[in-house]
Amino acid sequence: MVDKTEDDDSIALPADIAALYPYRPRRRRLACGFEMSYLDEGEGHPVIMVHGNPTWSFFYRNVVETLKGGFRCIVPDHIGCGLSEKPRRGYAYTLDQRIRDLGELVDSLEIDRFDLVVHDWGGAIGIGMALERLPKLRRLAILNTAVFVDSRIPKRISLCRAPLLGKVIVQGFNGFAGPAVTMAVARKPLSGAVKRGFLYPYRSWGDRRAVYQFVKDIPMHITHRSFNRLLEIENGLLKLREVPVAIIWGGKDFCFSDHFMNRWKRFIPNATVIHYKDAGHYLLEDEPAKAVEALEQFVSYDEDGIPDTPLV
Repeated sequence: MVDKTEDDDSIALPADIAALYPYRPRRRRLACGFEMSYLDEGEGHPVIMVHGNPTWSFFYRNVVETLKGGFRCIVPDHIGCGLSEKPRRGYAYTLDQRIRDLGELVDSLEIDRFDLVVHDWGGAIGIGMALERLPKLRRLAILNTAVFVDSRIPKRISLCRAPLLGKVIVQGFNGFAGPAVTMAVARKPLSGAVKRGFLYPYRSWGDRRAVYQFVKDIPMHITHRSFNRLLEIENGLLKLREVPVAIIWGGKDFCFSDHFMNRWKRFIPNATVIHYKDAGHYLLEDEPAKAVEALEQFVSYDEDGIPDTPLV
């Protein structure tokens, strides 16, 4: 068994990806029986960053590089994603299990208080975890995500949910993670190295199981296995009105359009909203300098919530 806080030297990334992601992940075996890979970089106030589908901690690499000089950056890879273990069987792949996994990691690190950054599926997972630990949540940054019931879903994602065809598309032909490196950016194409970085953990049918299971777990109907859990999270969102919240949004997201941003604004009307009208779903790629600077300013607020520098 890998020691619960041992640096992970078992995975040697290709040189071009390692140059973009020059970190030494740690590993922890969770109660679910599988090992989670996570970054724990820097010292200071903890900032937990939670990725979505089909990304991994690589998505936050530039944020970590900026914040690690003054903050402790904790960035997990969900089970089945990134450099974490990829179960073929014996793992639930549900929203509730994801929340338990993240909560177990946070509790094991004995974190008294933290800031939280969430994106895509990381929204429901991260906020679900934080609502169970609300006194520990200092502030929250929301990047293109939804954690509430909504009927809008792109047709291409709906197709990927089809019981048999969807599995063949997503796991067999890489028809979700592959197109995402093109569709999720709006300003300019990703470099070859960045594309390879996003796709590196998902090179085979088995490696892409979690990608398909995330798509399958989107709760579009009351009978869905994760519907009630998502509804619980939605019902808890009003509690976040007591927490400083920033909504940092890409306006050309093919999945989470401005419709979802406007719903967030109704749930949390006092949130600071930063809207990059020309950025896509991977807004940290389309607006790397501005978005990372906004996150740095946000987590650098004084404890009383008064910013040292105005967000722009």
